[in-house]
Amino acid sequence: MREIVFDTETTGLDNRADRVIEIGGIELVNRFPTGNTFHEYINPQGRPVHPEALAIHGISDAQLAGKPTFPEIAARFIEFIDGAHLVAHNATFDMGFINMEFERIGHPAVGLERVVDTLAIARRKHPMGPNSLDALCRRYGIDNSHRTRHGALLDSELLAEVYIELIGGKQFALGLELTVHVDVVFTPFTVELRTHYRPAPLAPGVPRDALLPQIARPSTSGLNALWAKLADRLAGREAV
Repeated sequence: MREIVFDTETTGLDNRADRVIEIGGIELVNRFPTGNTFHEYINPQGRPVHPEALAIHGISDAQLAGKPTFPEIAARFIEFIDGAHLVAHNATFDMGFINMEFERIGHPAVGLERVVDTLAIARRKHPMGPNSLDALCRRYGIDNSHRTRHGALLDSELLAEVYIELIGGKQFALGLELTVHVDVVFTPFTVELRTHYRPAPLAPGVPRDALLPQIARPSTSGLNALWAKLADRLAGREAV
């Protein structure tokens, strides 16, 4: 199974007006990184970086001057993701921008059936949150100390580790390639049912004659009839 864990950075939040300015992606095959990556800074073609976006990723207009445009990198990106499932954190945001860039160049949109949203998985698994990428790194003991700003390739690398933990950890990934054969041996056995009965009942620990005077003594408690009945049974005067 081939998956691409990816992230984007943009000039702002509106995918119809703003543009993608960075794409980073990590290839996984059977949930293991292959070492195959994709990373590009992209010229937004005249769309300036919003100050709030700049504060998050630190990518300035000056840094993007002279970088290739999306149409210039599109063919390589399309080849990189071809046939793979796409994994992103808050995938609705990233896919909205990617599909809008595809629309601008006349390329078909990526269908939602190919997209895995790790934020949705995290919210189901940890409903009390928090479920940001940084919070999930802390939860799973993933070192993100070198992440001082958002960056598409770095975030993809961290997200790949988080994704493996969210779906069951490294042991789950190892299990994908593990086939276990178990031989079950049934050993026949016989159960013998014994039906031996005692030939005669054991004698009571206390002689019946010693019990009768105690049971048959008069009572003023209102239970005299019950005691008398029990005494009759023990004396053999009542048929059983």
